[in-house]
Amino acid sequence: MQEHIQLTQKEINEDLLSGVFKTPLWWWIAVMFFGLVFLAGAVAYGYLLNQGVGVTGLNRPVMWGVYVVNFVFWIGISHAGIMISAILRLTQAEWRRPVTRAAEVLTLFSLTAAMLAAPLVHEGRPWRAFLPTPWILPWDFARGIWPNIRSPFVWDPMAISTYFISSTLFVAIALLPDLAVIRDRSTGIRKTIYSFLCLGWRGYPRQWKLQTVAGLLLSALVLPVFVSVHSIVSWDFAVTIGTEGWHSTIFAPYFIIGAIHSGVSAVVTLMAIMVWVWKWDKYIRPDHFDAIGRLLIVVATTWFFFFFLEWVFALYTLENPEIALRELQVFQWPWSGLFVLFLVTSFLIPVPMWLFKRVRRNIMLMFITTILVNIGMWLERFLIIVPGLMRRQPMIFDWGSYTPSIVEIIMVIATFAWVGLGMLVFSKIFPLIPLFDMKEAMVGREKIKIGRRTVPASIRE
Repeated sequence: MQEHIQLTQKEINEDLLSGVFKTPLWWWIAVMFFGLVFLAGAVAYGYLLNQGVGVTGLNRPVMWGVYVVNFVFWIGISHAGIMISAILRLTQAEWRRPVTRAAEVLTLFSLTAAMLAAPLVHEGRPWRAFLPTPWILPWDFARGIWPNIRSPFVWDPMAISTYFISSTLFVAIALLPDLAVIRDRSTGIRKTIYSFLCLGWRGYPRQWKLQTVAGLLLSALVLPVFVSVHSIVSWDFAVTIGTEGWHSTIFAPYFIIGAIHSGVSAVVTLMAIMVWVWKWDKYIRPDHFDAIGRLLIVVATTWFFFFFLEWVFALYTLENPEIALRELQVFQWPWSGLFVLFLVTSFLIPVPMWLFKRVRRNIMLMFITTILVNIGMWLERFLIIVPGLMRRQPMIFDWGSYTPSIVEIIMVIATFAWVGLGMLVFSKIFPLIPLFDMKEAMVGREKIKIGRRTVPASIRE
């Protein structure tokens, strides 16, 4: 049974809107830090555009490097919003309420970071995607120039853009009541801006009904998109005919469950930061960490099972290319060290710790373990991409290794700064915890109706 703190509506408004109406010193320091790091990434990108991809560590056998690794990683993090918000909203899990919006916003900025990481950067000369042949977007319908729908470079933009639009609608619809509260507490130009953003919300019963129905419909409709996005990302590897070791039929579900593992872990990290920075310990309590920790145990165990199956499927065939790839990943330095580090950080350390309730309710330990998970999941993407490309080819001149250059490292770090900067700016404009979700939880906390029975609300939590 969860420990509850009963709060009034006035207290909820004052606490959760403090970040919107007040600007503490640490916020400016954090924004300046992330802004400078992102600026460094922009300078590195400008240097890349000027000099070409020769300034990177990309070479003939390893033509995909950390840019694509970062792309797959951020697409995985973006699954957090749908997992936490859509699925738990449909199952009516009460503990999701304080973390839904932060997870949804993390989804939006993760998707933009993914789009910054690969489609634009990895091309080196991004204008070549459109001139003279538009492989992604058509620019001359009159001559019958259309995207090549058989290309994965078309599948990705279609799936990711659909995912981004649906996630944006998710956030926008849930924000309307909270924007109306900010409008009523504002004056001058701020009141005008928020009056426009809340779309005339007055809290009428019909408006509440439409918002609830829209939230449930979007939750259901976005789930196929949620599954398809990382499936398509995995198919980017599977349809690469020239590379052995990427053709496992388990790739699509393996990538999806891995994305959920890293995404939910990122949400836990964000929850801990919200508790420490904004002092929201009355809203995000150890009970919430306990609940999401139990969810992580299930997700991580499922992911490890699929990881085991991938190895079983690879070795069962006894094909020389598959065996050579696994031998490279496990027994040859430095890939063997990275493999051990990935396995330890993503599963062997965090999951046994999460089995203990004391650990799940400890915010610091949950923060550390989820950071370890995402370090491990980034390495997992790296070990899929780089060793798969650098194994020995038939021609000797195709042999080579890969080491990321300083330009690549700066640009990878810049994507993390972009997400941090986006979350900070969003928290200054909109509340990171939904006001009316928390008020609804306070009102209906004592008793709920399940079927024909009225039971304590803690049962559903």
